[in-house]
Amino acid sequence: MPRTAYVTCAAALLMAAGGACAATPHYAPRSTATTYYVSARGDDGSSGTSPGTAWKSLARAERAVLHPGDRLLLEGGSRFTGTITLGTDEAGNAERPVIVGSYGSGRATITATDSPAVSVHNTAGVEIRDLTLTGRGTARTKDAGINLYADLPDGGRHNGVRISGVDLSGFSVGIGIGATKAQGGFENVTVEQARLHDNKDAGLLTYGPAFDPRRRAYPHQNIDIKDVVAYHNQGDPTASDRHTGDGIVLGGVRHATLDNSSAHDNGGRSAADATAGPVGIWAYDSADVLIEHSTSYRNHTGSDVDGAGFGFDSNVSGSTIQYNLSFQNDGSGYYVFSRNRNGTHSDNTIRYNISGDDARKLPLHGALTIYGKDIRNLDVYQNTVIMSRTPAGSGPAVLLRPGNTGVSLRNNLLATAGDPLISADTSLSAGQVVLQGNLYDTPRGQWTVDWGKDRFTDLASWRAATGQERVRGKAVGITADPCFAGGRLPEITAPGDAHRLTPGCPRDGLDLRELFGTDPGAADHFGRQVGNPPAIGAVEP
Repeated sequence: MPRTAYVTCAAALLMAAGGACAATPHYAPRSTATTYYVSARGDDGSSGTSPGTAWKSLARAERAVLHPGDRLLLEGGSRFTGTITLGTDEAGNAERPVIVGSYGSGRATITATDSPAVSVHNTAGVEIRDLTLTGRGTARTKDAGINLYADLPDGGRHNGVRISGVDLSGFSVGIGIGATKAQGGFENVTVEQARLHDNKDAGLLTYGPAFDPRRRAYPHQNIDIKDVVAYHNQGDPTASDRHTGDGIVLGGVRHATLDNSSAHDNGGRSAADATAGPVGIWAYDSADVLIEHSTSYRNHTGSDVDGAGFGFDSNVSGSTIQYNLSFQNDGSGYYVFSRNRNGTHSDNTIRYNISGDDARKLPLHGALTIYGKDIRNLDVYQNTVIMSRTPAGSGPAVLLRPGNTGVSLRNNLLATAGDPLISADTSLSAGQVVLQGNLYDTPRGQWTVDWGKDRFTDLASWRAATGQERVRGKAVGITADPCFAGGRLPEITAPGDAHRLTPGCPRDGLDLRELFGTDPGAADHFGRQVGNPPAIGAVEP
């Protein structure tokens, strides 16, 4: 396989924005395909076409050209040094993928030196399975462990990559999927049952060229991420010009799903003077992204920005964050932010999520944050947000800033330890932000909303002065104790604690479908059928 050299630019592009394997994987080869074996006890002078005639080194394997349907299998339990590269003249058929994986008992390990462990460059039709991939350590590497990269001058998407049962550590990025052209990247990519940990910049990153709001072109499409865990990706303390230490980042994608995944304990060594910080799970420059049934917790930031659980950053449209759990992050549990005034951050939804004890380091950011230059048509409903006092001080359940049009917050359960339920530094009009049908819970006598220059100490006076919490002239919204199963402001320290936020004194919310044409969904955070109207918050009793 003399091949085109791998290309790595994940670190530069950041500025712009698993399961155990079976004893013997059974990959049914095509009748015209060849299976090659590599063993620590092999011989590079052998044919490599059976376990008994296996090659010894990856350097020998690199000399083979892998055609559609071929397999390159490494002996499980053995360690190999080097890289596996698939270039333009190889693979290329999604129906007959080239398979790179392990054989025998357990996973094989590839230790990369100054390169990715597996590089897929300007091709696809590849499966990468059941491997442990390690880099030189986060202080020394600039590469992604598995690097999918497209830079053909005429663009064009490469179809079909599946990555499963892998463990990656010691790289700049665990799995990187990148492109230089907006019209050319990868499509129909699945990443599942992957553990991405102890990398520098991110566990998983997709990216492309700078976003053009006039064209709204996305290099990648149909990305499916499930059962992926990104943790201890600590960041770069010397990188003050970009965010490092992210869990999972989706950039430059149209049609992506992230399901049943987790990001935790990331960002702990990100730069103290960075102007952009890490986030557990987030998207930017993307459309039609669905993030659901996932957890993001104890993620950190070295500076005074970000450190959030989940987020939609600039230029995200038609996307949804739903049925997720966020807790004990340095920054907000959920945020929506727009850096640009270009109309491309629009038509997004945040629903049926839980935030518990977020904004631990940056309490003034609030547990739910909506701010930026141009956010349009954002629906936030059926969420449960708990904001207790933090070691760094007090903060609101919801932080609102100007720059919004058509933002609605409905049927949310907002609870604080007595700090402002909502903080808005400008008196926002109903055309900018509307709050309707929410439940507000604070200790007796400590109800506050900061709205522009005014502080309101009860729901009725805030409603009368601003017109918030009214529907068709009728007063809505309520101040009440939801009687959580775990007591007042239950502490969440592990994903299994979310049930403590089940309300014992549920209150009916607004009929979102009848009043606003909003689909409330069929199930609550835990999959229980919702009533009509649904109870306020993310959890049905």
